Amino acid sequence: MASMALRLPTAQLCKAARSSSFRPSFRCAQQQTRWLATPTTHPVTQKNVGTAMVFLNMGGPSTLDEVGDFLSRLFADADLIPLGRLQNYLGPLISKRRTPKIQKQYGAIGGGSPIRKWSEYQCEEMCKILDQISPETAPHKPYVAFRYANPLTEEMYKKLLADGFGNGRGGRAVAFTQYPQYSCSTTGSSLNELWKWRQRLEGKAGPSEDGKDGTIRWSVIDRWPTHPGLVEAFARNIEEKLAEYPEERRKDVVLLFSAHSLPMSVVNRGDPYPQEIGATVQAVMQRLNFSNPYRLCYQSQVGPQPWLGPQTQTSVEEYIHKGQKDLVLIPIAFTSDHIETLYELDQEVIGESGHPDTVKRVESLNGNPVFIKALADLAKEHLDSGLACSHQNSLRCPGCKSERCAASKKFFAGQEILPGH
Repeated sequence: MASMALRLPTAQLCKAARSSSFRPSFRCAQQQTRWLATPTTHPVTQKNVGTAMVFLNMGGPSTLDEVGDFLSRLFADADLIPLGRLQNYLGPLISKRRTPKIQKQYGAIGGGSPIRKWSEYQCEEMCKILDQISPETAPHKPYVAFRYANPLTEEMYKKLLADGFGNGRGGRAVAFTQYPQYSCSTTGSSLNELWKWRQRLEGKAGPSEDGKDGTIRWSVIDRWPTHPGLVEAFARNIEEKLAEYPEERRKDVVLLFSAHSLPMSVVNRGDPYPQEIGATVQAVMQRLNFSNPYRLCYQSQVGPQPWLGPQTQTSVEEYIHKGQKDLVLIPIAFTSDHIETLYELDQEVIGESGHPDTVKRVESLNGNPVFIKALADLAKEHLDSGLACSHQNSLRCPGCKSERCAASKKFFAGQEILPGH
């Protein structure tokens, strides 16, 4: 998640949109029958079209001129910022008022977010590895679908169709969330958007000559909070940062894991994010043999309503006040640099701490080869599993009232996938 996404006092004063409850019963299951070959009238087949690997993320404006549109899309998303019946009125108003401030923040980190650059690089490098370790599903073609910035989900889907997927030709695509820990407001929102454009662009596709509808067959990597490769990448980066401290102080450096916060209203609805964040932290510390004292904190809280805490900046201030000045910040919910790391942690939290020489941040995963290999291993495991999604993805939050969420989950869980295809 991104700080702009949840920094919305006004949103906390509005009631979430009401909708009737729709609770289907379904589960992700392995496909029991093979796909038939596409008809001879279509020269592109599932085998030679390969596998589309689609990275899902919130995204960020690459230039200052894109900030306004980015915020407009963000505040229009009821999954992220529920404004009820006032969504269409308050969303544009808030985004317009916030644009100048957010432009200044992006200007302070170089004029735009690097998240597109890193996402495209990570996906491309992962696909190169997949071509080698999973030749039966090759070639693997990289795509990025951002929720609020270019390339948007709609743009990505149209490119899939233009590249030979769907349109009566079938083909396999994997929606791979780049939020390791699931939240309805991040991965859930991205999957809902993907489902929406699938329905609009392929929902009325007629049957092909083999009896299949010829649409893209989707599967989902919806969470991976404790994957060994992810844990190893984080642990190595932490070890490298700890090595910058004098040996006699190293074991007493406090590790502060920082994740984006959530309003308690979302947490109390049953969102799984807090426990999945905690699972990642515990796995990383176990890998480090619990070498240092540590805490989990949350960043980006705004507004008067209760949020998940403690807050990262407040935690840093309190520890320094207690005399603990050796602190390492670890952005545990982010897989690349963006405004939360480059501005909020580096310039606000560390820059305002008064101790930039002892309060440090672990490098983001970005182009880390250990991390990219982990992405490939995770994708390979998924492709071999034959699962459309995890069983956990099928389960709605206890307090969920969104019919769109129910329909999206039912669609992805119902996709027929054959292991290794």
